[in-house]
Amino acid sequence: MKEFTIGPNDGGQRLDRWLAKALPLLPAPLAQKYIRLKRVKVNGKGAKRDARLQEGDLLQLYINDEFFDTPTPDNAFLRVDRPQLDILYEDEHLMLLNKRPGMVVHPGGSEQVNTLITHIQAYLYQKKEWSPRWEHAFAPALCNRIDRNTGGIVIAAKTAEALRVMNQKIRDRELQKLYLCVIHGAMEPRDGQLKGYILKDGDRAQVKVYGKPVPGARTAVTLYRTLEVRNGLSLMECDLITGRTHQIRAQFAAAGHPLLGDGKYGRERDRRKFQALYSYKLRFRFTTAAGPLEPLNGREWTVADVDFVDEYFPKR
Repeated sequence: MKEFTIGPNDGGQRLDRWLAKALPLLPAPLAQKYIRLKRVKVNGKGAKRDARLQEGDLLQLYINDEFFDTPTPDNAFLRVDRPQLDILYEDEHLMLLNKRPGMVVHPGGSEQVNTLITHIQAYLYQKKEWSPRWEHAFAPALCNRIDRNTGGIVIAAKTAEALRVMNQKIRDRELQKLYLCVIHGAMEPRDGQLKGYILKDGDRAQVKVYGKPVPGARTAVTLYRTLEVRNGLSLMECDLITGRTHQIRAQFAAAGHPLLGDGKYGRERDRRKFQALYSYKLRFRFTTAAGPLEPLNGREWTVADVDFVDEYFPKR
């Protein structure tokens, strides 16, 4: 419990507006709930949210200490009142989540709150499974990333051991991540391999594909399979042998078949909000000991509902 005495500059304010100013990390819906439950008292008594504070009033706040901190990227999760997560699987060690296009995975730039990791932290905090104030607290972390405008399965570690093991499994390619995408035209051959060398252009936030080694470029290999061709578009399944930045998008564009809706590597006349690319299937195929993650071995998860598949390749 913390106490505050209302000074002359705060006299006349509504209670809920004073709370919003004094505790910027406290979400408005949660503040209203605390007022209703009388965890916010004015002169020892409960009060309504629109009560006018007077100079000299004594406020008693029965609110978690976290909400009194200064806002930083590390505690942005406190501002998420209702986490929005599509959870495919969860146990005591990790979570598998279906990230929809449009959501960034980590805070950065102008977006600090509405990110995947922030919503995960808010979810676990509200379940009382994690708190940054616990001694030696581990912060939940993502094991893989997906671009803002791409959807798909993301792995989140709930413990330090799970993060260590999963990161090693990813490095050792003991996981298989399959993507769906829609490209312009049809590949020849229908099934095959795209191999090249990708060089990042940091100034333009994109990459360039070369047919032969160039200084600074890294090998990029994508296996592809044509699932269906219809109306000048092809639905493709891709298996990333390497995991380079924008690999699928850049390689198909370099092959003359850019992804539908890809404004960076594709055609400006496309009107889709996001490129037609989705990490839709994840398989665990461990070949070495996996410790707490062993129960996942041999299992797979698939996102059944991918919007661009339903739109451009509906079942007949």
